[in-house]
Amino acid sequence: MKLISAIIKPFKLDEVREGLSEIGVQGITATEVKGFGRQQGHTEMYRGAEYVVDFLPKVKIEIATTDEMVDQVIEVIMQSTNTGRIGDGKIFVTPLERVIRIRTGEMDEAAL
Repeated sequence: MKLISAIIKPFKLDEVREGLSEIGVQGITATEVKGFGRQQGHTEMYRGAEYVVDFLPKVKIEIATTDEMVDQVIEVIMQSTNTGRIGDGKIFVTPLERVIRIRTGEMDEAAL
């Protein structure tokens, strides 16, 4: 099992969710986050004063999935979020040792 975490642009969330649903992903977690990478923020004007916005709004999505589905999930995320511009995001894949569904006590792949 793997945990796939992706940091994406907020306006791409619905497209990612729809794509994941089409390949059979049953659940994702989405969190509003702020951060920066190579983009390094940007400057904005407010009431005539220029200021630097260091942290940009992003969405972090997390998907717990079987090893067999990892490549499909990554492909959907990449296709849905790629604009070709800096700041499209990153995908992280980490091993997932255990999953437990609290309501039923199911474990591991049965709990996904």
